[in-house]
Formats: sequence, C-alpha cells, structure tokens
Amino acid sequence: MQDNLSPKSKSLMSRRDMMRTATATGVAAAMIGKPYAAGADARPGPNDTINMALIGCGHRGVDRVMPDYMMSLPDVRMVAVCDVNDDGRIEKAQAVAGGSRVRKYRDYRKLLEDKDIDAVIVATNGHWHALPTIHACQAGKDVYVEKPAATSIGEGRAMVEAARKYDRIVQIGTQQRSTEHYQRAAEVIKSGILGEISEVKVWDYDYKFPGFGSPPNAQPPANLDWDFWVGPSPSQPYNPNKVAQHYWFFDFGNGWEVDWGVHHYDIVHWFMQVNAPKRVTAMGGFHAFDQPCNAQWPDTFSAICEYPAGPIAKSGFLMQYSSRVGSRGEKVSHGKCFYGSQASLRIYRGGYEVRAEATKGRELGELIDSYHKTSPAHGQAFVDAIRSRKQPAANIDVGHHSSNPGHLMNISWKLGRSIQWDATKEQVVGDPEANSLVTKEYRAPWSLKV
Repeated sequence: MQDNLSPKSKSLMSRRDMMRTATATGVAAAMIGKPYAAGADARPGPNDTINMALIGCGHRGVDRVMPDYMMSLPDVRMVAVCDVNDDGRIEKAQAVAGGSRVRKYRDYRKLLEDKDIDAVIVATNGHWHALPTIHACQAGKDVYVEKPAATSIGEGRAMVEAARKYDRIVQIGTQQRSTEHYQRAAEVIKSGILGEISEVKVWDYDYKFPGFGSPPNAQPPANLDWDFWVGPSPSQPYNPNKVAQHYWFFDFGNGWEVDWGVHHYDIVHWFMQVNAPKRVTAMGGFHAFDQPCNAQWPDTFSAICEYPAGPIAKSGFLMQYSSRVGSRGEKVSHGKCFYGSQASLRIYRGGYEVRAEATKGRELGELIDSYHKTSPAHGQAFVDAIRSRKQPAANIDVGHHSSNPGHLMNISWKLGRSIQWDATKEQVVGDPEANSLVTKEYRAPWSLKV
C-alpha cells in the first residue's frame, strides 16, 4: 500500500515510524517548545508544547492514535496514560509514550486533576466515551475522543453540550474527514457530475466465522476492576467476551451498524449536506455463525434510512446499510457508493472512483474520475484547533450526528418496527417506547450531568 503513496506521504510515514521508535525508547522526552498552563482560560501560543494524556490503553489508543496521530507532531508531548485494566497495557502505553517520565493512572478522574495536562485522548470502548469527555471539558481540557460519540443518542447530546458550556475543543476520531481523497470526493459530489442522487449504499463486511463462542461467566481477572469497567452500565457478571468482543454487547457497544458504520454516515452527511434521517427501519439476526455465540447484536444486519430533501438531493434520498461478520464477498469490505442519474461514486479508504451511466455518449461503467489514498492528518487538525480555538471539521457536534443513524437503526431493530425521527427535538415521534431508548439510564453513582 505504501508504494501507492505520494513522495510527501511516504516522507510523513517515514517520519512517523522514526518518532515511534524514538518514543518507545524514551528519546522523545525532550520535545521542542515550552509547555503552557492547562485550564479553561489557557491558550497555547505558536511555540508551546501541548501536553497530552491517553485514557484507554488498548490497541487503538496505544498502537494507532497516540503514536501515529499525535506523537508524530513535533509540538505534542505525552505526559500521562490511564487504564482501568492493569494487565500490562499501562506499562506498554507508558513505554510508547516516552518511558518512565510518563505518569500512570488507573482512575481517569485522578488524571484529570493533573494541571500539567492540556488535552486528552479518550480511546476507551464506547460506553466509556461520554463521561471522560464531559469530565475533561469540566476540567478545562480539550478532547480527542474515538468514535462513535457514545453508546446512546442522549450521551452524545450531553457531550455536545459539555463542549459548548466549557468552551472546549472536542474532536471525534472519524479520521476520514482529514483524508485528502475524501475531501476531493466531497467536491465531486458538490459539482453535480453524478446528476440526481437518490440512493447511497453503505456496507461493512468482515470475516469472523465461525463466531466468538459462548464462554461461561467467571470471576474477573485480579488485575481488572470489573465494577469500574462496567461503570454506568447495569451491574452484571464478568464474561471474557464482554471485554474482548465488547462491540457486540448491548451495554458496551452497538454492533457494526454504529461502531463501524459511524465512519460511513459521517461521509454521507458531509457529502449530501444533511445531518439526520427522518425515518428508519431495520432488521437482522444470527444467520452467519455456525456455533453458539453469546453476542447480543446480530451478525447479519440491514437497515434503511430515509433522508429529507437537502442541498444535494432535492427530493431526498435513501441510505441503505448492510453488515455481516460471517463472510466478506466484496473486494472492498468497508465502503459506500453514491448512485446518481448520470454517474456513481464508490469510495473507501483506499480511494474513490466515478463511473458513468450509459448516457451522453458514455458507456455504462466508464471511468470518469478516480483518486487514490493519501494519509490523513487528523492529529494535526486537532492540534490546529487547540491553537486557533476554532472547532475542527470532525467536531463533537458532527460526531454526534454521525453516530445517530446507527443508534436509530438499533432502536428500530430492537422494537421490530420503523420509527420516525424529529432531528430538531432529538425525539422519536409518536412512539414513547422507542423514545425511551434514546437516552441510556446510568447506574449510580455515575451520572450524565453537564
């Protein structure tokens, strides 16, 4: 894949790899610039080093976001790491972040008391996105939070309100917003070359056959504070799949229709210049795995969102979503296609291509335009926003709206019926039972207060 990148992208990747090697051995402890005092009133200058901390030391945070997005920037220094699971991951994160000078925490609330920290990366699993983000805003720190916004629409709304109330920069990890070929494709859609767009298809196909299995409940490992890990979700027995496969359990994730799909909905909203569907219907079941599995979200899932008229689709459009985890069957496992009256645009992380309908002397499928992948600059966008105090393109408001189609699909699936959505009020219309699922109930002593 690297051979297809531009010389500039190769240079950036080489620099990133050098930084990762340096930080892993502690060499990056001496960063250029000077630190500034954190807090709601603090503002970084052009030469200030931004002190950053990581909350959630799993694969995504330690192997991707922290080293690739943040530590490759010369004006970012990692000063602390935190995780409730003390199985060696905190020490690994500390080593990647810069060695023994990096402070370690198991309770993110203690980390947020650290006045030396200017911004945090929230890379926990989904049910721990909302509270650390809200509490970080209250502590006067800016936030980079992984997608989706949270495990419910109500939590996402609370995150938006916290960013506004405390005047913080909160960027969500939908990194495609910062990738050049997506930016170019947005201009292609805007140009009108596709004609009238009436449908967008989105898909997530992964091969996880024969399934995750169904291990019995057990005592939690001694190094895991299980009650803290469960957090605001209902108290329940420990099961190894709830940690290892948290995406597939109601209290801790939302299935691929949210946890992967949010990337796609973000692009659909951006390209089509809309932010919410008006009607949603979904169905799904356990049709792919050939062994007992204790996962709760279905392994095969399809949904349709109907969007109102907007700047691009004057008569509205349908977005069809499909996911399965038992097989792939597509050359591109995760992608989307915009279908217009003159041409269609297919886009994924490797690039995009535009192919014509059989009109105006063109043959069906004739290639009109294409562009290949370039490296995202999502970390730089976050740092730039911290300095300018201007909200980034992937701000929490955008992230909230991008997460919501999947949440609405899940509400429809749980109840087995279509739902109408009032995007202004953020309420399900005429269905109190469905509307009760918009906001997640929190277990004491945790509270969703802004």
